Amino acid sequence: MKLAIWYTTMTILGIGVYILGSTSDLSSGKATWHMPTAYPMSNYQSQTAQRFADEVLSCTKGDLNIVVHAGGALFKGHEIKRAVRTGQAPIGERLLSAHSNEHAMFAVDSIPFVASSFEDAHRLWRIARPAMAELLDSENLVLLYAVVWPPQGIYFRDEVTSVEEVRGMKFRAYNATTARVAELSGMIAIQIEAAEMSQALATGVVSSFMASGSSGYDSKVWEHIDYYYDIKAWMPRNFVFANKEAFLGLSDESQACVLQSAGTAETYGNDRAVEMTTWYVEQLIAEGMNVIPPGAKLKAELTDIGQTLSSEWAERTGKKGEAILSEFYRLAESQ
Repeated sequence: MKLAIWYTTMTILGIGVYILGSTSDLSSGKATWHMPTAYPMSNYQSQTAQRFADEVLSCTKGDLNIVVHAGGALFKGHEIKRAVRTGQAPIGERLLSAHSNEHAMFAVDSIPFVASSFEDAHRLWRIARPAMAELLDSENLVLLYAVVWPPQGIYFRDEVTSVEEVRGMKFRAYNATTARVAELSGMIAIQIEAAEMSQALATGVVSSFMASGSSGYDSKVWEHIDYYYDIKAWMPRNFVFANKEAFLGLSDESQACVLQSAGTAETYGNDRAVEMTTWYVEQLIAEGMNVIPPGAKLKAELTDIGQTLSSEWAERTGKKGEAILSEFYRLAESQ
């Protein structure tokens, strides 16, 4: 049965069960899961997903075949989480901070100027992981792994020295945090998925955005943007999660393979993030972009915005959020 079948059906003879984005052959115990991702296969996040899929196939001896559909080909980025939660797809990858309007905990990796280094980002994730896994479980999702992005900077068409100069700019927002950054700095926030960035820049839908060097490289930002301010605001993560029923429907052996492969994928992806961070910036420079730190005035103004957002996040998440930040700062100070 091919992917073209996107409805639930069961054969009377018990030959196969087809549940939206997955297929299972009951006679052989083999299953195929279709996995939507939002980023192109040239991106290390999608490459990590493919490596994970390959390891699952090998570990399960062919019993579970995960087919990666990169670049929003199967579901657009904002559709992926809901598709997996409702069973339209058995597994998917998503930047969960894009869903922080649903629950503030999803923005734990996007609190400005809290974790701006890989060491700090990994420390924060180790502390927050149980809370994130619990939240996803409540939404019928099984957390498998999470891979960090390089530090986030801001792209502008022209040189910027203060917040006053960006007022009225059309700013691409990908989560509630970036939308709030736009609001506090007087920019106009416009929700744009990563796969749509090149077109949005080319048509003037947006003229500035916050992202890593990776996103700038993927969208060939140098064709429309001249400045990248390396402010290292935060380091978000892409998450891979499975539909709970689909996961529990696997054999114990296959479940163990998925979890084992997920752990390997997280380590591999995080290592790739470190390797690629400098490379992405080098490519932006090679294409003629100005990659520079923010000036003193702009940095101070962005820091003030970050402190506001940090306080707002802690208030929205209550005791859980406060506990995560307290433990993070305690461990950071003890190093």
